[in-house]
Amino acid sequence: MSSTALLDGRSAIVTGAGSGVGRASALRFAEEGARVVCADIDLGSAKETVGLIEAAGGTAVAVACDVSQEDDVAAAVAAAVESFGRLDIMFNNAGIPTPRLGAGFTDHTVADFDRLVSVNLRGVFLGSRQAVLRFREQGDGGVIVNTGSVAGLVSWGGSVYGATKAGVHQLTRAVAIEGAQYGIRANAICPAGMPATNFMAAGGMPSSPELLEATSRQVGASHPLGRPITAEDCAEAAVFLASDRAANITGVLLPIDGGYVAR
Repeated sequence: MSSTALLDGRSAIVTGAGSGVGRASALRFAEEGARVVCADIDLGSAKETVGLIEAAGGTAVAVACDVSQEDDVAAAVAAAVESFGRLDIMFNNAGIPTPRLGAGFTDHTVADFDRLVSVNLRGVFLGSRQAVLRFREQGDGGVIVNTGSVAGLVSWGGSVYGATKAGVHQLTRAVAIEGAQYGIRANAICPAGMPATNFMAAGGMPSSPELLEATSRQVGASHPLGRPITAEDCAEAAVFLASDRAANITGVLLPIDGGYVAR
């Protein structure tokens, strides 16, 4: 932890903290002084993230959390309050990809639709709702960061996946406006494709490290800056938005895309 830690003493929840953007963000939050609840549907992975944080001198606890279930999300908030006395930051990061790589609109089943909506949109609704209720009870504001997607800004990626992320974007802006009177800020990061993560692999990307790396370079080459988007890129943006350096920033959808949507 640096002497100028951006999140010193804050209590944060990161969902999907067991891998990818969630793990990278939990590590960075802890490096910046936050005490972190690492929430993930895979408790073992969340505990691994906690181990990495503790090995670096940080403080964290792991909780099992299916973000589509309100009781699980409420329990994660309760864990933050029990462990650290309060909640300051909710990072609604957990999400799932299009179930089959290259699936078109009519290729999606009703079950696919229901699953994508339940995790990607309902999960952010539940996390935001529980956070706002806690922030209002505490009476001194709070910060929500959501993981949206470039796929919710432009017609790119799976159609239903993109629709769920567009819903996340609108929900983020609504919470920002309604929460402002309570000192609550809400913003979203909007990554472009990150093949070299478990998230993208779950959607049918090549599973070997070599193929993932090659695909990542290929996708990165399609961005104006020409570099792959990494989980660490997203973590840095999340830390900034969660910190007081972004104290007058709310309702923003921040692309992490190497300039893709600016073309």
